[in-house]
Amino acid sequence: MGTLILSCNTGEGHNSCAKAIQAEYAAHGERCEIVDALQFISRRASRFISDWHSRIYRHAPKLYQAGYRNVENRPSVFREGTSVHRYLTSGAERLYQFICDGQYDNIICVHVFPALAVTAMLERHPMAITTSFVATDYTCSPSVEDSNVDCYFIPEASLINEFAARGIPQKKIIPSGLPVRAAFYQDTGKAEAKASLDIPAEHQHLLMMCGSIGCGPIRELTEELSLRLSYDQILTVVCGANEELSAKLQKQLGGHPDIRILGMVDNVPQLMHSADLFLTKPGGLSTSEAAASGLPMVLIDAVAGCEEHNLDYFLRAGMAVTGDTPEEIADLALHLAHDEKKLSAMRRTMQAANARPAAEAIYDWLQAHHE
Repeated sequence: MGTLILSCNTGEGHNSCAKAIQAEYAAHGERCEIVDALQFISRRASRFISDWHSRIYRHAPKLYQAGYRNVENRPSVFREGTSVHRYLTSGAERLYQFICDGQYDNIICVHVFPALAVTAMLERHPMAITTSFVATDYTCSPSVEDSNVDCYFIPEASLINEFAARGIPQKKIIPSGLPVRAAFYQDTGKAEAKASLDIPAEHQHLLMMCGSIGCGPIRELTEELSLRLSYDQILTVVCGANEELSAKLQKQLGGHPDIRILGMVDNVPQLMHSADLFLTKPGGLSTSEAAASGLPMVLIDAVAGCEEHNLDYFLRAGMAVTGDTPEEIADLALHLAHDEKKLSAMRRTMQAANARPAAEAIYDWLQAHHE
């Protein structure tokens, strides 16, 4: 038997969460596979949904925000019997056959779409399997309440009432934390991490990235910071898959001695452990990775939607600050970079909140309650 993690290619955060859980199962020598749940509708549907999600997310954030708020205000859009629900669950029969063929007895959904498909599948084909949903944002996302799985893993205990108020039975809600890779917890020391990136130990390292697709006012913010950096500060800007942004910044600031422009990277844990401050949009995974790394944040409200809830959570928790404009964010970041008392308080709060890796907590809970 084995574990199947159902993800979605709508942003890299869900896949990162899935990989963190998969690594925990692998560490125990157990079979665990990750599959894009949208492929059970069709491979064409998977490509279409992921492509348009990325385009709207990067190029039309206000449209994305409006769509998200519309679904929040009209949760019936995803209810059983609607055309949206029929479409999202149209792959339920193929999913059932895949689970039977693979002999999976533990299904973990890291996106609400597969949670809806698993719910529809079990209504048609009751099975002796364990099913769960892992929230990848610090809120109860629209339509989560339309699913019916055995347990719901959430990022923080303070969110229990929000999930329960939406109709999730409280006995099914487990505050596990939000899973990130073990590497983010394994800090070998800031000086060593800086040395590995050729950053002098006495220099401050500011790291900026806005998701794998590089959205938000990164260019404007980089320009503002370039005018304000002191002689002992280095800024690394990760543009992700946004090649246009990377090219523009390279042309404009590539010759700046204290600014490094990167595209897609595979060493985010190393970058975070070397950094003194992190400027980012409040994606659920990136903020959780920074918190696990003990890295204070300046958050950029770039896309809204569920990220507004993430921003509110990290501001309330004292792990981040934010500003309204690139100018204000740049000033705030450089002021915070020199406020060691506040930085230390933020790091202590993060360490207390991440005493135990979430993937480990999820694995242990499912092992204890596996049928």
